[in-house]
Amino acid sequence: MKHMVKLSNGACVPALGQGTWYLGDAVATYDREVEALRAGIEAGMTLLDTAENYGDGRSERLVGEAIRPYDRSSLFLVSKVMPSNAYGTRLMQSLDRSLSHLGTDYLDLYLYHWRGERPLAEMVTAMEEARAAGKIRAWGVSNLDTADMEELWAVDGGRNCAVNQVLYHMGSRGIDYSLLPWMREHHVALMAYCPLAQVGRLGCDLLGSGVLAEIAAKYGATPVQIALAWAIRDGNTIAIPRTGRKEHAVSNAGADAFDLTAEDCAAIDGAFPPPTHKEPLHIE
Repeated sequence: MKHMVKLSNGACVPALGQGTWYLGDAVATYDREVEALRAGIEAGMTLLDTAENYGDGRSERLVGEAIRPYDRSSLFLVSKVMPSNAYGTRLMQSLDRSLSHLGTDYLDLYLYHWRGERPLAEMVTAMEEARAAGKIRAWGVSNLDTADMEELWAVDGGRNCAVNQVLYHMGSRGIDYSLLPWMREHHVALMAYCPLAQVGRLGCDLLGSGVLAEIAAKYGATPVQIALAWAIRDGNTIAIPRTGRKEHAVSNAGADAFDLTAEDCAAIDGAFPPPTHKEPLHIE
């Protein structure tokens, strides 16, 4: 892929990866989903994101099956630990379980899934221990807002956070006001989940937008590809669209071919305005 993102630990990853939220849950679609993930890998989306609580490990097992034919070093595997497990020996136990599901002995990136009640310092200590043990190459967070990130930055070792994964798409761009500028200033990459507004309370008809249709027609692209090209436009964002269909995975990867102009982005801003004030962090 031509669009790559460099993380603070030096790793370079494709700006388009694959999400797996809600994948792996149904026997009837399992083989089709494995095929979709493999098609995405073949098309260059070698970053795969999952979590211990996606289907109680079923998503991780699906990813483990999908990656079996590939050289592990060619992949970038991401999983997440729940806050209730993100401290002390519990984190290592969760990590070992995730590694077993995935059929690998290390993660490229391990994320703290959402803000829990325990001190962030406990999570950082456990993440650093896992990194020192060679079981993870880097760690990050998910669903943390600006105040949370500032608190994390004040913790010893907290500045080793490489990524913050949050919901981000044209119809949900509250992070543009303060969180994303903070992350850019502090060299924390954004991983955008649900970049096509597929699921959750904040789902919206992005793909029915006339502006997206016009821009897509100009480039010979699809509205999906333009939405993904918009999501990764700043060079510091990794978008992880989720699909269980091979043809959609290949199409998603095709978004890598397009670079939107300032005029394109201004037209999108007109249809999906950036925030003018601080908004609560959208989760779903």
